[in-house]
Amino acid sequence: MKKIIPFKKDIIFKTNLSEITSISLEHTLKISEKIVNGNFLLSGEYKISDNSTNTDSFSYELPFNINFDDKYDLSSSTCDIDDFYYEIVNDNVLAIHIDVIVDKIGETIIDSLDFIEKEPATLEIDEEREGDQEMETSVEEKRCIEEEDVEKIESLFDNLDSSKETYKTYKVYIVRENDSIESIMEKYSVSKETLEIYNDLNELKIGDKIIIPDNYETD
Repeated sequence: MKKIIPFKKDIIFKTNLSEITSISLEHTLKISEKIVNGNFLLSGEYKISDNSTNTDSFSYELPFNINFDDKYDLSSSTCDIDDFYYEIVNDNVLAIHIDVIVDKIGETIIDSLDFIEKEPATLEIDEEREGDQEMETSVEEKRCIEEEDVEKIESLFDNLDSSKETYKTYKVYIVRENDSIESIMEKYSVSKETLEIYNDLNELKIGDKIIIPDNYETD
């Protein structure tokens, strides 16, 4: 059994936020008994204004904590990031959307007819606020959604082929003026063949987003 848990955070920047030029997401999630917890590690660069030629960097650590109902057995389960996308709101707010997938979930066997018709499991989310950033918890974070019922919102990761290499981190690079495939390959030390697995490199133009796999392992 698989479950997908949506996570949303609004990150308030102290400066104006015009454009995200690069973004990277990693995590330290782990499973302990009935709990999935850890941190999302978000970093990248952004422009304060459209006319700015310089970029500033940002880095945030977002806590994540999920309690599963006792009816579930997580002893053999694994967890990872299933999807990730973002949007800029009100010129200084970065809305982060992350889908966490928990795989290989079992069910605890109870020898009693009283529990044949079981109520849906509930998840409790306990997240700490980080500093004065006033990150609001979305109601959607408190829902545990069965994978087969999820209608996925289109994101940069919809076309990834998981049958090829497995990557733990993805960078999203936004094409800027004077960029070329060769300069991007050199900047991130990645081959053109690898980029073509995740991107359509034909007719790249300013503003296009390129997925760059990082820390990957090949067969």
